Amino acid sequence: MPSFFERLRYVKLVRKFVYVIIGMLSYPGLAIINKLKINGTEHLKDLPRKNVLFVSNHQTYFMDVIAFLHIFCAVKWRKKNKLGVPYYLLNPFSSVYFVSAEDTMKKTFMSRLMAMAGALTVKRTWVEEDKAVRKGLNLSDTKKILQALERNWVITFPQGTTTPFAAGRKGTAFLVRQSKAIVVPIVITGFNKAFHKKSLKLMQKGTVMTVTFKPPMEINYSDDLNTILTQLMDAIEQSEQYKEKEAS
Repeated sequence: MPSFFERLRYVKLVRKFVYVIIGMLSYPGLAIINKLKINGTEHLKDLPRKNVLFVSNHQTYFMDVIAFLHIFCAVKWRKKNKLGVPYYLLNPFSSVYFVSAEDTMKKTFMSRLMAMAGALTVKRTWVEEDKAVRKGLNLSDTKKILQALERNWVITFPQGTTTPFAAGRKGTAFLVRQSKAIVVPIVITGFNKAFHKKSLKLMQKGTVMTVTFKPPMEINYSDDLNTILTQLMDAIEQSEQYKEKEAS
């Protein structure tokens, strides 16, 4: 049974209030002290309000997601590839959730606040033989994400870690195949240089960070999980070919 505070994250008014707080705290570091370059917001304009899954590489625990929330709110106010003055926080876009490890979201005040912004907290999972498997537990977390997709956008990180070029997890491919969601890849750079991995603390000033939204992917939902996962990892530029390119 979810606790009272866990249930609050499903209330849009609560999430909007939290967005304002987090938005005000994070805006200077994103858009004033550092520079945020945004590409591809035209791919967001005609998306439906539900069953859209954003997949991205991952560089910090919170600032990646916070930047996405800023951008979604700005796009709602018809801004294109920029944040500008953050008046969009007056009425933010709140039909979005993000997947995060349960243990991560209980450690600090900041993590608990982020959880209130719409975290879908899950235990560590994996997939074997095309079926979701969890040691000693049921599939309630998978169901939670699928239910969120039925009415909202969801952000997830296939690697489940901030380590560059880490292997992707089949759980994301499983979600894609089960939901038949529209999948929008995101590629980010610079966040790990500008911010502390586990907080909003600035690590470096004047950093250029980029967020690039790619067009929705063409996916054959009947493909096996390995094929879908390979597509996802290529799309977020974390596959072996991109690792080799980075090393050369």
